[in-house]
Order: sequence, then C-alpha cells, then structure tokens
Amino acid sequence: MFGSMLSALQGMFAFEMMMYLFAGVLCGLVLGVIPGLGGLTVLSLLLPLAFTMEPMVSFVFIMGLYAITTTSDTIPAVLFGVPGTIGSAATVMDGYPMSKRGEAGRALGAAFTASAIGGIFGAMLLAFSVPILRPVVIQIASPQMLAICIFGLSLVSVLSSGNTLKGLAIACIGVVLATVGEDVHSGTFRWTWDSLYLYDGLPIVPVALGLFALPEMVDLLRSGQSVSRNTNNLRRGQWVGVKDTLQNWFLVLRCSAIGSTLGSIPGIGSAIIDWVAYAHVKRTTKGDFGNGDVRGVIAPEAANNAKEGGALIPTITFGVPGSVGMILVMSVLVMHGYYPGPNMLGENINVTYTLVWALTLANIIGAAICFGFAGQLAKLTLVRPIFLVPCIIVFCCIGAYQATESYHDITVMVVAGAFGWIMKQLGWSRPCLILGFVLGSYIERYMFISYERYGWEWLYSPIVAGILLVTLYGIIAPFFKNKRKGGHSERANIPDMIFTIVLTLMCILIFLHSTTMPFSAGIVPGIMGGFAMLFLTCIVVWQNYKYRLDKLN
Repeated sequence: MFGSMLSALQGMFAFEMMMYLFAGVLCGLVLGVIPGLGGLTVLSLLLPLAFTMEPMVSFVFIMGLYAITTTSDTIPAVLFGVPGTIGSAATVMDGYPMSKRGEAGRALGAAFTASAIGGIFGAMLLAFSVPILRPVVIQIASPQMLAICIFGLSLVSVLSSGNTLKGLAIACIGVVLATVGEDVHSGTFRWTWDSLYLYDGLPIVPVALGLFALPEMVDLLRSGQSVSRNTNNLRRGQWVGVKDTLQNWFLVLRCSAIGSTLGSIPGIGSAIIDWVAYAHVKRTTKGDFGNGDVRGVIAPEAANNAKEGGALIPTITFGVPGSVGMILVMSVLVMHGYYPGPNMLGENINVTYTLVWALTLANIIGAAICFGFAGQLAKLTLVRPIFLVPCIIVFCCIGAYQATESYHDITVMVVAGAFGWIMKQLGWSRPCLILGFVLGSYIERYMFISYERYGWEWLYSPIVAGILLVTLYGIIAPFFKNKRKGGHSERANIPDMIFTIVLTLMCILIFLHSTTMPFSAGIVPGIMGGFAMLFLTCIVVWQNYKYRLDKLN
C-alpha cells in the first residue's frame, strides 16, 4: 500500500497531471464564487470535458474542480453574508460580522487555512482508513441514519441563540416545508396547490439564498454604508487569521474529524456537516459566537473541506456515493472503465491514491490562490451598497435559477427572503429553519424505509436508542441551564406575538390536513406540525405572560 501511495504521488507531479489539476482548481474557484452554483452545478457544467480526457487526467481534473468549490464559496459568505453554497451557510454566522467590523482579511485568512488543513486531513484519512472503515460503513442502515438525522435537530439548542423553544418550533416548520411536493411512496401531492413547479418540492438553493442573502442585502442598502469602513492592514489581517487557525489547531483537527466521519456516511451532506461543526465549537468553547468570533469561521470551514475525503470512502469502497456530487465523480470513473468496489483497493489501487493525492494538492493549491487574492477581495467590503447590492442580487438570481431553471426559483428566493427578513427583525433563528429544511427529506425517507423493513422494532436497536437519548438530552439540557440562569430577559412585543400566532394557526392547519393523508404521506408533517404547534403554543402563553408583566411594571 505504501508503495502504491508513493507511485501515485510521483505520477501526480507529471507536467500534464499538474496542468489539468491546476485548470480544475481555477475553474472551481471562479465558478464557486458565484452564490448558489456550488460544486454539483460546477461539476455538471464541466463534466463533458472530463469524458473527453485520458482517464488519469480526467480524474485529476474532476477532483481539483470539485474539491475547491468548498473553499471558494467562503468568499461571498464572509464578505457579504451570502452563502456561496448551502455548505457555507454556517460560515456566514461569524464571518460576515467580522467583515462588518473591518476584519475581512482575518476571516478569509482563517477560513482558507482551516479549509486547506481540513481538506488535507480528509484526504489522508481516506488514504489510511479505506480498508478499515469499509466494514463499519456497511453496518449503518436506515434506522441508524434516521437516528443521526433526528440528532441533527438537537443542534437547534445551540443555533437558536438562547431561545430553544423558538428554535425547535421553527426547525419543525422547516421539516414540514421539506415535505412540500409529491410523496414518492403514496403519490400524494402535499401543499402544491396544483402548481407543477411544487410537485418536486421546494429547491434548497433559492430557499437558502433567500433566507440568508436577501435580508442582509436589504439591511445593507437601508444603512447606506459599506460592509466595512476599515481599509487598513488587510494583508496583515490574513496572517492574523492564519495565526488564529494554528493557535486553534486542536479545534481544526476535531472539526476535520467530524467532517470526515460524517462525510463517509452516505446521505449526510455538507448542509448538515458545517452546522454540526459550528454547534460543536459553540458547545465546547466559550466565545461571542454570532458576533464575529473567528473560531466560528474555522470550525465549519475545516469540517466542510474534510468531508470530501470522507465522502470518497463509500464511493470508492462499494459504489455508494457519499454525497450527491460524488455521483458525478463516480460516473467519470465508470465511464473510463473503473468500477467502485474491491478492485479499487486491489488491482486499481493506483487510481484510488491518485484521487487521494489530487484531493490533497487541490486543497493546497486552491487555498494558496485564495490566500494570495484575499487582501484584494476584502476591499470589496469598502464598495458603497448602491453599487454592490445590485450586483450581488443579480448573482443570487443566477444561482437561484440554476436550481430547476424556472423563474419560479426567483419567486421562491424572494418569498424566502421576505420571511427571513421578518425572522431576523424579530429574533427568530434562520439557521434552525434551514437545518430543519435540509434534514426533512432525509428524516422522511429513512423513516419510511425503517418502518417498512423493521416496523417499530428499529427503536430497540442499541445504537438507535443511544443516539436518541443523546438527542433528548441535547434538547432538554438548555431548558434547565436557562432556568438556573433565571431564564432569558427578552421583552415581549406585539409584532413578535402576531408572528407567533400566525405560525401557530398555520401549524394547526398543517396538523389537521396531515390526518387526511395516507400514512406514509402524513406521518412526518403530522408529527412535526404537531410538535411545532405545541412549542408555538408554549411561546404564545409565555409571550402573553411577559407582555402583561411588562405592562404592570
């Protein structure tokens, strides 16, 4: 194995291989900066080129292209608060506040350094652990996947900024939104209102861009001021970011391990992994997260890049794509006659290690290029909003349109933007909504498979029971913590009460309508709508109590 690794590394430094790797990295960087495109779209656009190349050259090109988009999508996330892809949404939470106080260079320097280390970590983990992890990954069935997805909902206790009830309620609503469209198991159409566009459900890219990008652009335009007014020490700030990352080396390794491990589980995408890493750093580290703590940039970036190495593990080992993008990577392998499975660990081991080294070098080259231009990119935060905002909104529209190539994508983005702006003004957590939305389709899919195959016996699995108990603890613990601190001091206000009542009425209608659906179509929206209704009712009662108490005082 060691000899194969060295042989593949030696082959990587051939002029043709490095040229195509560099070309793939450049294409990934340029296209990855556009909000909403993402690695999958970039791969789709340039995939025909890979089919016309020699096998090894095409593998290097496609890996350089795909690996680096998770680095370049950091640029709009940090500079403008616009997630380049859904996988960089968590980076917005602290990266954009850093830009607003003139630390864009520092945020980008930390992000690129963490991305490079995370990517290298993931690739090296792949290199040494493929033979070991194969039997472990095989043991993960639909009940375990469902438990992991439900565990993801417990992250709302961290992402809800101290108001766990609001976070739980809005996350449940996010899960319900994910069920819009046709139920593939029963053929039932849910909340489509006879719209062909909604038959396939709401696409995630317009929703994410609307929730995170448009509210920030509206507020930026209203302020009339540039994102940052500090023009000094942009280059020096990058080195401060590098120093921050190296000082937090153990955090980088932990989050890289999280990204690689979760990335090796088929179906766990970057939309979940970066939030898991962000929740981890908030739970294990004291800091002013959400207001510009550099560790809130380091953690998701390290995990997001490390996941690519992890995603290659099931893809290469037994032909199960570790992510959606890996489907296209696997198609390039198959098209050139290399079929994932035992052969990739035997006679074709050189191809496997070529992919490993391509992933490693792509992260190094991409981070170096980004780092070289970070100082110049940071100057974009000094541009006046009247010139900057229209350009960013155009890019957002382009990214949203790529979802289904329908003008309804723009409508969804605008509606999500209006809803996101209201949530931001009233202090509701947008990350909790997008987390529930992302997890919703996974929860429904794995719940149906688990029930059809095991009935309710899957609940008695030790692994599932253990994960669910940890989930329950993660949800309940913040309530006791807040109680010891005397609860939060949020004052009740009429707009927030009206918004909560509207959401409550909506959830009541969802719950009642779900009872008229077939079992497979109604179980997830019924359960989640019921829980959301319960949480919102508690919030309404609490808000009414606080309102009366405030009036008396």
